Amino acid sequence: MADLSSLKDLASAEGQAAAPVHVRKVDAQGRSYATGKRKNAIARVWVKAGSGKIIINGRDFTTYFARPVLQMILQQPLVAAARSGQFDIIATVTGGGLSGQAGAVRHGVSKALTYFEPGLRSVLKKGGFLTRDSRVVERKKYGKAKARRSFQFSKR
Repeated sequence: MADLSSLKDLASAEGQAAAPVHVRKVDAQGRSYATGKRKNAIARVWVKAGSGKIIINGRDFTTYFARPVLQMILQQPLVAAARSGQFDIIATVTGGGLSGQAGAVRHGVSKALTYFEPGLRSVLKKGGFLTRDSRVVERKKYGKAKARRSFQFSKR
């Protein structure tokens, strides 16, 4: 190395790390699989091209998630990617309550969509659907009534 210009050439040759290439991950049946998590709920989600059927634990999603808010949460990634009605979704969900399960399915659908169609990753990432919501219930501590709440103080 004689001068600083050769150092610049060396840095550009070594530090040229290519951006990660996201490839399509589809099985023999044409499905992509992903696992979604939220609170204590875990969802296993399969996405394939189809007519827009969403089945959760063997039931239609409108009967499984009766509240319209939970149905809306479930469909958010499809609406954001402008793909509603184009994919069949089959999911099995365990653990947690209905709200956590809806969030887990949403997370799994988002990940599976990026595996099926990697071009959707930027839209779903911008919407925050690929980030796992890691908030869980804090454990109860000894000497406390709940996780942080103290017992009621009484002078006598």
